[in-house]
Amino acid sequence: MIRQIQEGYVKSETHNGVTTIEFFHPQSNSLPGKILEELAKEIHFAGTHAETKVIVLKSDGEKAFCAGASFDELLQIKTEAEGLQFFSGFAHVINAMRKCPKLIIVRIQGKCVGGGVGLAAAADYAIATEKADIKLSELAIGIGPFVVGPAVERKIGVAAFSALSIDATMWRNSEWAKKKGLFAEVHVNIENMNEAVDRLANTLAHSSPEAMAELKKITWKGTEHWDALLFERAAISGRLILSEFSRNAIAAFKAKS
Repeated sequence: MIRQIQEGYVKSETHNGVTTIEFFHPQSNSLPGKILEELAKEIHFAGTHAETKVIVLKSDGEKAFCAGASFDELLQIKTEAEGLQFFSGFAHVINAMRKCPKLIIVRIQGKCVGGGVGLAAAADYAIATEKADIKLSELAIGIGPFVVGPAVERKIGVAAFSALSIDATMWRNSEWAKKKGLFAEVHVNIENMNEAVDRLANTLAHSSPEAMAELKKITWKGTEHWDALLFERAAISGRLILSEFSRNAIAAFKAKS
């Protein structure tokens, strides 16, 4: 199934128990609201789909994995309600990944920014290449990694999350991300990464669905309050994005790109 979205898309297909969900946007695989909405829907559906044993979440192309929130849409936000609605898109995706009874492998071929780091953190198992540098850039545009924060903090700990959040213009390399636990594996190139993804997905597709579902319950224990928390965090970002600081910062970023 392919859902075309203003130059981008979300598509999913299932083969031999492995459901691959792929997203694309021409601006370095950024995430406008519609792509977030469709990602949450596809992840939820795959979780209920009997033929799906394991999910692989990936983006198109060989460069950036995900540039995070769409700057074009951020500039269009005029009210706190609109801000809440946009940032709630990230909450819906992370909660869909968290609550999905199937294990989710996230394939990360390149740089992750902001919400892209959130997708990596919400993975049950993240496999990356050496080019997968990461950055939580939100503070630099007058907001913060509030919605993705719980997922990132859960994966790498408070200290590492604080470092990423505070030094918002600093890239951390893939080895840093692996040492902190964000990435389970890092490979020298895309070919090796693809082999690792295929190997693990095939292994899991032949594993016990009941055992994997129980394992996922255990590893995500203690996150039940995220159903409310992530939307509270979305409201904070939705308010801050209206500031003059944010408007000027985003305009400056767009002028450079």
